[in-house]
Amino acid sequence: MRGEPSCPKCGGRVRAPGLFADAWQCSAHGQVHPMQPVVPPSVEALGVAVHRSQVPVWMPWPLPVGWLFTGVGGAGDDRSGGRASVVACSGPGPLGGMGELLLVAEELGVGLGARYAGIDGPDPGPHLNVDAAPDAKVHAAGRPTPLWHVRNAPEDRAVFAGEARGLWLWAILWPEQSGLLLYDELVLTDLRDAGGEVDLVPCGALTPRLLAAPEAPPRQGTGER
Repeated sequence: MRGEPSCPKCGGRVRAPGLFADAWQCSAHGQVHPMQPVVPPSVEALGVAVHRSQVPVWMPWPLPVGWLFTGVGGAGDDRSGGRASVVACSGPGPLGGMGELLLVAEELGVGLGARYAGIDGPDPGPHLNVDAAPDAKVHAAGRPTPLWHVRNAPEDRAVFAGEARGLWLWAILWPEQSGLLLYDELVLTDLRDAGGEVDLVPCGALTPRLLAAPEAPPRQGTGER
C-alpha cells in the first residue's frame, strides 16, 4: 500500500478530490493533506521533496559524525504543495548503540508530527508546558530555537516540539536516551536554502520508522502511574 497517498494522521486510506469533495478525505479524520508514498533515500528523492515543499525541510547539517540520511516524506499534493515534511537520520547514539531522529515541520493541524510522536494530535500544544523553561535548544536556520519536552509520548522515544519559521518543529528520537543529542544545541538547516550542498548528503538504508507509524493508541486511564 506504499504506492498510494495516505492520511498523515493515521496512515489510512484517503479519497482523492472528486465530484462531491474538492480535497483529500480520510474516513476517520475528514479533510487532510495526503501523506505521499515514502521512497528509498537518495539525493534525488531529497531534491524532489525540497523542491515541492512549502514548509522547511529540516536536517542536522553538518550531520553528526557517523550519521546518515535515511528517508524523507511529506504531506500535501501537487495543487497545494508540501504542507508538512519529515526527514529521518540515523547514526551512533550518544550512549552507544544506534539512534534515530525524525524532524517534522508542519502547518497547524496537519497531524504528521503527532502521528510519529505517538500522541493524540494533531498539534503538540496541549502536550507542552511553554510556561516552563525549554528543555532543549537547537539552531534552526541560524536562530536559537527552544524546544519543550512533549508529555504523554510512548516511553520508547524522546519527543520535543517548538516553533521555527512560524511552523511546528518536532524532533522525535529513538531510543529515549538519544534525546541527549538535543542538549548539544544541534544545528538544523532548512534544505530549501542549502543549494548544491544537498548533493553531499550521505545516504543510508530507508528507516522503517517512516513506514510503520500508526495512529497514537487511546491512552488508558487518567495517566496516573
